[in-house]
Amino acid sequence: MLPDSLPLSAADEQTLLMEEGDRLADDLARRLNTTPEQEERLMFIGRTLAVNLVRVFMQTVEDVTRKVGQPLRALVTRGELGRPELLVMTADGEVRERIAVDGLLNSAFYLNGRLHPAVETHLRTAAEAGNENLATRALVACLKSKPVLEVSLPYLGRYTRRG
Repeated sequence: MLPDSLPLSAADEQTLLMEEGDRLADDLARRLNTTPEQEERLMFIGRTLAVNLVRVFMQTVEDVTRKVGQPLRALVTRGELGRPELLVMTADGEVRERIAVDGLLNSAFYLNGRLHPAVETHLRTAAEAGNENLATRALVACLKSKPVLEVSLPYLGRYTRRG
């Protein structure tokens, strides 16, 4: 059965993810020692990373589990603390797992409490870029980096195990 907090409107879902992106941006600003001029760009970067990573993760879970004959659905909801979380559910509404979005972002971008080196390089380049084209390229490179691409693997392993 769907929890009472579902379904969220598309606008509420987007707002929750953007707020999580703002929190990510604040943390990145501290870790990257950015200038005030770079903080506005980091807000855009944090929001872009949060929204895109979550959307791709959700689609990946749904596509992979459908292909192996064990279809699951992933939905954004508001967790108990008001922060976004993902519900991974069966077709009949049984919740298989709740994933805190901040935990998913941490798994993708951080290693042992620090920015993953592969991610940090791209994020620093995006924050310091002199124009939007360079910032966008660095952001895409970050999203294509190995730690970000592999964030879904532990989950997919659990969801596709037979028996």
